[in-house]
Amino acid sequence: MEEIEETLLTNNVGFIISTNKCFLDIELIHNFLSKDSYWVNGITKELVISSIENSILCYGIYEGNPNDGSAKQVGFARIVSDIVRFSWLGDVFILPEYRGRGLSKWLMTVITEHPKLKGTSFQLATKDAHSLYAQYGFKPLGQIENRMARPLNWETVYEGYKINK
Repeated sequence: MEEIEETLLTNNVGFIISTNKCFLDIELIHNFLSKDSYWVNGITKELVISSIENSILCYGIYEGNPNDGSAKQVGFARIVSDIVRFSWLGDVFILPEYRGRGLSKWLMTVITEHPKLKGTSFQLATKDAHSLYAQYGFKPLGQIENRMARPLNWETVYEGYKINK
């Protein structure tokens, strides 16, 4: 399997983006996704952990430096990809108290400019952030009549993980 080099970038106002999964605050990510997101509201911590483990890249945004243990995670995004033809962006969020500081735009720039992702067919789903993603080349799907999807079935997912819900 292709190794992806770890990314660690600092902006000029004390925030850092890292792709090191060891720095991720699983409690914070689970809390946001399960309580504050519209796309996976109610998701179990076990499934959040599995989704992170099985994603090729996860991006954390931190206030402070996660290398020295003084950082607070304030944002997240994860990528599912074969890093050749297909990439999917999901679970993107910035904590409400950190919005309006340009962090989501910085995160999207870092993600879409990744040398192994930027040429891939990049997809995502959003209910309310179309204008943000359009700035980074995302467009409504073309030839929709040629595309198909099998709907998500949470009951079957939980069965597969042997989770009683």
